[in-house]
Amino acid sequence: MLSVCVLASLTAETRADSRVFIVANQPDGYGVDECLAKGESCGAPAARAYCQSRDFAQATGYHRLRVDEVTGAVPVSTASRVDGEYIAITCER
Repeated sequence: MLSVCVLASLTAETRADSRVFIVANQPDGYGVDECLAKGESCGAPAARAYCQSRDFAQATGYHRLRVDEVTGAVPVSTASRVDGEYIAITCER
């Protein structure tokens, strides 16, 4: 019984609160840093700063959104323009 309680507490502690933020990448030159948009390692500081500004400890991932990642929340007429215009940043507490 004790081992079940220990295992349950460890499992609860390892589950972290995470959230994916969608950030617009403006084509006017004032958008998201290209390192971040391309998912390159040089984008890590920008992703981390974004997460920390929203009270998360770290960024666990970031990448440019593809059209097939967009749900039905985006109208079909604009879905073709989504590719490359938005960045997904995954933050974890």
